[in-house]
Amino acid sequence: MSGLYFEQFAVGQSFEHPIRRTVTEADNMLFSAMTMNPQPLHIDAEFAAASEFGQRLVNSLFTLGLMIGLTVGETTLGTTIANLGMTDVRFPKPVFHGDTLHAVTSVVTLRDSKSRPDAGLVEFEHRAVNQRGETVAQCHRTALMKRSGIGG
Repeated sequence: MSGLYFEQFAVGQSFEHPIRRTVTEADNMLFSAMTMNPQPLHIDAEFAAASEFGQRLVNSLFTLGLMIGLTVGETTLGTTIANLGMTDVRFPKPVFHGDTLHAVTSVVTLRDSKSRPDAGLVEFEHRAVNQRGETVAQCHRTALMKRSGIGG
């Protein structure tokens, strides 16, 4: 499915995204290496085993990126001009190797672009949920979205 245009969104609209993703050790190690993050909670099994979590944590920025990625197909694929910002980013529960995540999106606000008549701003609230039904990540994202030219 392709993304939606600005005028196809409505405040309160909700999306249960169908794609799920199981996070692997390789995901965590590769992301941590690529971002030059040597945090032992992510990459050192012995160190993490002695922590309060008892195992390695998945890098939270990987979790954030995965959460946004899981939402693209039904919301912004091919219709985003730009992401303008992410706020209220939170990680209320840890993500571990083997956790399977899915995403839920709600439309929070809509407004016309003041500088671009061909676009509007959509504020999304995204949540990533694990296989136990726990919210593991959430954020608000503002995207500059194309107008379809129909009704706009």
